[in-house]
Amino acid sequence: MTANNYETTPNFSAGIDGLLPAIAQDHATGRVLMMAWMNRQAWDETVQTGQACYYSRSRKSLWRKGETSGHRQRVVKLQIDCDADCILMQVEQIGAACHEGYASCFFRSVNPDLSITIQEPRLVDPSQVYGTR
Repeated sequence: MTANNYETTPNFSAGIDGLLPAIAQDHATGRVLMMAWMNRQAWDETVQTGQACYYSRSRKSLWRKGETSGHRQRVVKLQIDCDADCILMQVEQIGAACHEGYASCFFRSVNPDLSITIQEPRLVDPSQVYGTR
């Protein structure tokens, strides 16, 4: 058997400004919960702690999922795609994944007439979690 040449870590130099898309998926259901960005430091912290850590482009700093809301993501499995430029995390979601209080950030459905339907209940009131912004 020969050694493989697969990437063992994401290729952050392939990303824009060193950032790669990171998709969080519920490990039990397969539902996509959210997409955010990771840099090398966020990746390293995620690997070391087993808790999802992202990079916030708006704050220009690490964003530890749940540090404000308590709605954390425990990482069950990490995967990188064939080009090593996209990260897939299977997670155990504790609380709402979305900052708008929904289980997933993908709570809006686009109808054939391009209207939007919200077909799931809000789990938490964001103002109760984050205060007024």
